[in-house]
Amino acid sequence: MTRLASALRALAATTATLLAVTAAAPAASGASTGSRTAGPSAPEEFVALPTVAPTIIHDMRYTTPHNFMGERVDGYDQPLCILTRPAARALQRAQWKLLRQGYSLKVYDCYRPQRAVDHFVRWAKDLEDETMKPEFYPRVDKSRLFADGYIAEKSGHSRGSTVDLTIVKLPAKPSRPYVPGEKLVPCYAPQGERFRDNSIDMGTGYDCFDTLSHTDDPRVRGEQRANRQLLKSTLAGVGFTNLPEEWWHFTHKPEVFPDTYFDFPVSWRSVAGH
Repeated sequence: MTRLASALRALAATTATLLAVTAAAPAASGASTGSRTAGPSAPEEFVALPTVAPTIIHDMRYTTPHNFMGERVDGYDQPLCILTRPAARALQRAQWKLLRQGYSLKVYDCYRPQRAVDHFVRWAKDLEDETMKPEFYPRVDKSRLFADGYIAEKSGHSRGSTVDLTIVKLPAKPSRPYVPGEKLVPCYAPQGERFRDNSIDMGTGYDCFDTLSHTDDPRVRGEQRANRQLLKSTLAGVGFTNLPEEWWHFTHKPEVFPDTYFDFPVSWRSVAGH
């Protein structure tokens, strides 16, 4: 069996689960109920990543409380990666390259509604809420989040061609579930001590507000540096540019919507029929 065939076999269970979710996705509708947020549909240029690259693993953190705010983020109705079609197709090409090496991409965040960014801003202005500080920003004063560039009123994610992601070695081990209220460990702690994520060791966890997250920080060496370079070079080869301050953050160029910030919810309804 070839390495690619082995990699595809290793992803079979993950893909089957993902496709089951796809099959059960609701049809488009104008309004929503319960915890769902109402909003416009996405332009035709947007697609759900599983319809283009079904083997890419999803770990959509903002639909869960395991993020720097400690709560589900506004606008994330379902744990789904939505991107502009060129960005999704580029990730498909990157995925095929990695599968041949025994790896898979895993996405943490893709298109991000403006209402989610607004939620980040409201949280950042509430200096009393530091629930997740011990894990995500232990060395940064919350009052500095805007000045230091960790939080902003606009995000490139809202334009649809930016993605946060990592690499997972196959066969993929499950990431343990986060339990709200559990003891938090700094995101820059050694891999065996920080929150167990099935990513290869990138030196920090995802969304770590720390200079150690800078892609080329000289303190990150050896295997961790090599892993970051594998992600960076693989994505650069299909048209993505890395944000130097975040090893996980990449934007596909040229952007389809370089000046437009969208606010449709992250849900299958938003891209139904695309």
